[in-house]
Parts: sequence; structure tokens; C-alpha cells
Amino acid sequence: MRAAPRSFRLHIGLFGRRNAGKSSVLNALTGQEAAVVSEVAGTTTDPVEKPMELLPLGPVLFIDTAGVDDVGTLGAKRLAKTRQVFDRTDVGLIVAEAGQWGNFEQGILDSLSQRQVPAVAVLNKADLGAPPAEVLARLDAEGVPWVATVAPEGRGMAELRESLVRIVPDEWLRPPPIVSDLVPPGALCVLVVPIDLEAPKGRLILPQVQTIRDLLDGDAQTMVVKQRALPGALARLTRPPALVVTDSQAFLEVASDTPPGVPMTSFSILFARRLGDLSTFVEGALAIDRLRPGDRVLVAEACTHHPIGEDIGRVKIPRWLRGYVGGELEFVTTAGRDFPDRLDGFQLVVHCGACMGNRREMLSRIVRCREAGVPICNYGMTIAYTLAIFERALGPFPEALGAYRRHRLAAPPRRPPGPER
Repeated sequence: MRAAPRSFRLHIGLFGRRNAGKSSVLNALTGQEAAVVSEVAGTTTDPVEKPMELLPLGPVLFIDTAGVDDVGTLGAKRLAKTRQVFDRTDVGLIVAEAGQWGNFEQGILDSLSQRQVPAVAVLNKADLGAPPAEVLARLDAEGVPWVATVAPEGRGMAELRESLVRIVPDEWLRPPPIVSDLVPPGALCVLVVPIDLEAPKGRLILPQVQTIRDLLDGDAQTMVVKQRALPGALARLTRPPALVVTDSQAFLEVASDTPPGVPMTSFSILFARRLGDLSTFVEGALAIDRLRPGDRVLVAEACTHHPIGEDIGRVKIPRWLRGYVGGELEFVTTAGRDFPDRLDGFQLVVHCGACMGNRREMLSRIVRCREAGVPICNYGMTIAYTLAIFERALGPFPEALGAYRRHRLAAPPRRPPGPER
């Protein structure tokens, strides 16, 4: 991610008057002293570029510009350079003191709107005064999200990151293929599809259908079997499949039946990559080692359904986690849009594959977890970790597997008590 060229990065421009606090906002967002901060107006002369990875959006390029109200001959040159930044900005942050929103700020917004560039109004220095109601009404009327901040204290940064996720252009949030990039055209992918009581009558569940379609779009071949039929299906093949994908609930059985040289993963992990951020979920899986009896775990589902006796989120995952930890845990379950506003008090969030949600919503939830300091993992990766087949399940994803191994070198896992099946 750090090696990504600028052309592949989301460009986020910071615009505003001199001394509005643009550099302070940049430093607070990046968590680094990326720009010089001073009470002297006009400290930033040329645009300051800061390439970094802003989870969960990925590689971005922050561009801190000189004040648009700069004066004099030198100020005109600085202003000209600032205007050039408009042409390469994907998302704009318009930084203003909380009590100021005038022609300068409106002009910046108009310039960005003319380029169809989304923007967030950052009403900084909110500790010195509340934003005027008429300013907020005007921004709301124009559909411009706004955030009140006190940059040196970090206040409002979580809300600002969430606003960035919401307004990022769709092409930057467009997810990767589900699986077709892992299976070459003409190659075979075997899908292991258990049929349980939660499967809709007469059809497959959505992730399975979407995966089949993605394989067909990629000109790959697919074979669909139930888990007990997998050994016979593999025995009939003249050459190994390029990939085996299973429902996470059948992970252990399918891992045993799939030859070691054949890559294997789950539908849930495929969707974790497509809708979320695999590296973040790897960190979340590693946090399972830090769980202790009595800890609280949030199990979050993106959809609502009628749970059955052996429901994956309410019964199986809690059972596997208790078996791994070796003691009782407190589980809280949410469904649909009911993701909690406050995450303090939880030691882990375990999220479903979010097949009924979208990438923007999933990334927003990841941001909220990260800001609250609560690790987040997803169903499939949690199951694979507690069943001691995590490396096998990450095999098709070299970057995620490499991140896991690097973490493991730094902190070897404790020996699990032994998972319950």
C-alpha cells in the first residue's frame, strides 16, 4: 500500500483560509506531524503532500494547500498553486473556523461542485464558538456534510473519517471480484454448499449465487456439491481444482477432505475481502488470543433473519470462541442497521460476511471499531482461527497471509484448549 504510486491513490485536498487549521486537521487525521503548525497565518506556502494508508479506504494522498485568502504578489503565486490542486482532488475538505463560512468557503465549495468533487465542511476550532445555525442550515440545504472539530485535541476526527467514507466516489469503493481473479479462465472452482434449515427453500443463499455468477463472468468452471460429496467429486477429477470454497460452518470437514496442495477458503472470507478489509480482519482474528473469560463480544449481522437452533452467529461462533478461550464470554448480538453507537466495553466485534450490505457501510463500521480501539473480525476468519486452520484459509490471499505471519513472528499464539466442533 505504501508503494502505491500517486496515480493510484485517493487524492484528498484540504482547502480554507489562512490559519483556519488545515495543517492541524491534517496532522490529527494522519496521526503524524505531516505539516508545520503555527499561529502565524500563511505558514503553509506550497501544497504539502502526505501519502499514507487511511484505513479502511486504502492508499490516499492528503494535499494541504496554502490559504485561499493569501495576499500580495507571493500570495497570488501560492493561490495559483492551490487552484491547481482542485484539478487533481477526488475529495475536498473545506476547513473553516467554526464561526466563519463566507464567500471564500462558498467559492471553494462551488469550485469543487463544478468538478463534481464531493466535499466535507470541517468547522474547526469549535471550542472557540459554536457554528452559526444559519451556516449549518445552508450546508444541510446544499447536501454538504459538516463536522465540528478541535484538531489539536483530536475532537471530531472519528466523525470526519466516517464522513470521508460516506462521500468517497463509488469508483474508489468499488469492490474487487468475489473470486474470479483467483480462478483463471477455463479452470475449475469447487463450491461446497451445505443445505441447512436457514437456506431459502428452492434456492441457494445470496453469497453462493453471487460467487457462481462471478465465476461464470470470469469464464471459469464451477462444480457445486454438498460437503459429504466433496471426496467423491475430487476423486473423479482428472486434475485438481484451482480453488475449493466452502461454507464456513463446514470448514473443518472440508479442510480435511481437500488435498493440502489445493487452495481452500470460505465464502465468508471472500466477502470479507470484497466488502471489508482483510488486513483489518487479520488483526481482529489475532485479538481472539487476548480474550479472557468474562470479556464482552459483539456479534453483528448486516441482515435480519429468523435464527434456528444451531444459528451460526448466535450458537456456533459463541461455542467455538468459548472453547478456544476456555471459559464463559458475554455475547451481544445485533442485526440489520442496529450497529451500536458506542463500542466501549467490547473486547471484540465479530461481523457477518455483510452479503446483504454494501462496502461503504462495512467500511464505516470498520472505522468506528478502529476509532473505539475495538478489533473487528468476520465470521469465516473467526471460525478458521478458532479451528486452527487460519493459514490454510488465508492461502489464496498472499498479502493477508503475509501480514498474519509477520504478526505471528512478533507474538506467537497461545496453545488453544481445543475447539469444539
